[in-house]
Parts: sequence; structure tokens; C-alpha cells
Amino acid sequence: MTPHLIKPEDRILIAGASGMAGGAISRALDLAGYKNQLTPSHNDLDLSDIALVSAWFNKYQPEIVVIAAAKVGGIHANSTEPVDFLLENLKIQNNLIESSWKFGIRRLLFLGSSCIYPKFAKQPISEESLLTGPLEPTNEFYAVAKIAGIKLCEALRKQHNFNAISLMPTNLYGPGDNYHLTGSHVLPALIRRFHEAKINNAPSVTCWGTGKPLREFLHADDLGNACVFALEKWDPSSSSSPNDNSGEPLTFLNVGTGLDLSIKELANKVANTVGYSGQILWDLSKPDGTPKKQLDISNLSKIGWQAKISLNDGLRMAYEDFLLSTSRGDLRK
Repeated sequence: MTPHLIKPEDRILIAGASGMAGGAISRALDLAGYKNQLTPSHNDLDLSDIALVSAWFNKYQPEIVVIAAAKVGGIHANSTEPVDFLLENLKIQNNLIESSWKFGIRRLLFLGSSCIYPKFAKQPISEESLLTGPLEPTNEFYAVAKIAGIKLCEALRKQHNFNAISLMPTNLYGPGDNYHLTGSHVLPALIRRFHEAKINNAPSVTCWGTGKPLREFLHADDLGNACVFALEKWDPSSSSSPNDNSGEPLTFLNVGTGLDLSIKELANKVANTVGYSGQILWDLSKPDGTPKKQLDISNLSKIGWQAKISLNDGLRMAYEDFLLSTSRGDLRK
């Protein structure tokens, strides 16, 4: 059996451990026996300050770094705060990646996003599609920051043989999601909207756009499992690792389920999960975003990983998490 590329005793920094993705990665690492985790909160460490990040690395000496920290949001937030989405994410990831390299981190995992790909990329979207066309305008500033992170990891690997890998997850949902009415992504926003309509006996719920765009959704715990798998087993320099069309090793891989559905179908599933039986209306004056965004997950599948949580099961789990968040009063109004 090939030994794992990380060890149980490694000190593992999870940047963004309080978020949905970071929390899922922390849980997955814990379940796999990696107990020596470093999970500083924003109060402990301001990731946008390079001097503070450098001092923290010097003090705590992490050996493995996972970057799940980012400013994230839905169409509304991305459209109204482009400077924040570009500048904050560039600062966070640059500080962490550069410090990891300078302090000799043995292995780094950077989390990107499926929004890095062109708006009209060939479907399903392969890793080869990166930088082959214009981005979706409603999240291009966030996407540009993520692309810069991927390329910085790639450049450090190429120039300095730095052991950095990246994963590109599709749309995430699950425990720890953001249910903000205007700042959240589509799935948690629908959960909150249908729940509130149910308890208020509202006759209808109005959703954005036409409902026609197709989206793929990955439960956060599946992403956490994929990150542990990649950290343990994926070595881009291995002869069995996926290559691009020119035969060069890929340093970033897509993560998803390989299945998508329309936003209209999603709305119906969420309404059923929540128990809302009113009418669903569509506001055609609102933007749809990218018409279809389904990832080609064949490369990660080839090296042995696949998602396990179905959307129906995941929605039930997500609604339970929402109800728990409601009971605690931490929905982030």
C-alpha cells in the first residue's frame, strides 16, 4: 500500500475552519485520525495582514496548510461588492500561499471554485476550460481572485517545486451554510425563503430569474472527504496522476457529483423538503447567471474518489442544520 502523503501527527492549519467548507474539512480530517489541527479564528489571526500571518506561521510552525478561507456570497453580494470580493480574497490567499512557501510547508491545498470557468464553457466543464473565454459577469471579481490563487500555486510548483495542489468544488451546501437573505447562495437562500413562507402561511414565494439555469450541488461533507483524499493520495508528479491535453500534470482538479438540475427543479425539491405547498413564482427581471455549470469530474474519479451524499439526503440534512441555526438565533440577518 502506498503511504499517505500526510501523517497523523502533522500540524495542519485549516484557514477558514469556522466556515462551511473549512468546518467540513476539519471534521473529515478528524474522522481520518488527523487530530493535530490549527484552526485560528478571525479574532486570533487577520489573514489579510501579511505581517500577522507571517508571525503566526513562525510561532505555530504548521506543516500542512489547507486554504478554505474566502469572502463568499451569491449574485447580489458579488454584484454590489466587487472590490471586496477581489481585494479581500487576493490578500487572504496570497498571504497564506506565500507564507506557506517561505516557511517550508510540506503540502498545501488551495480551494478554488467552479466559477473560475468561462460562462459559456463546453459542458461538462473540464479543467482544460480555464482561461478559454470570458467569465460570468455576476461573479467575475471573485473568480479572478480564485484564478490568481490557482496560478500562484502552479507557479510556485513550477519555479520552486513547492508542493501545492488545488481543488475546484462545484456549488456547496450543508452544515454551517450562510442563510443570509441577500448575501447567501441559491440553495440556502431557498431553504430560508420557503421555511419563512411556510411558517407565515404565505400563498406564494418569488424566486429570481427564469428557473432555467442548470446547477450542480455538492454536500460540504463530501468536499471534506475529497480534501482528505487529495491530501493523502494525490501527487501531481506521479505517473498515474491526471495530465492536461498537452501531457503536463494537472495541479488542480474538479470536485462535484457529476449531476445537475434546473433551479426550478431545485426550488421544488427544497419546497418539498421544507414542507411548503404554496405557489412558486419567478421574477424574470432578475439575472439568471451562467446558463449551465456542470463539472467534468472524470479526473478525480480516475484516481479513486466519488461523492456519496445524494441531493435528497443532503437537502434533508441542510434543512435540519437550518432549523438548528434558527433555534440558536445565528442566521446572520
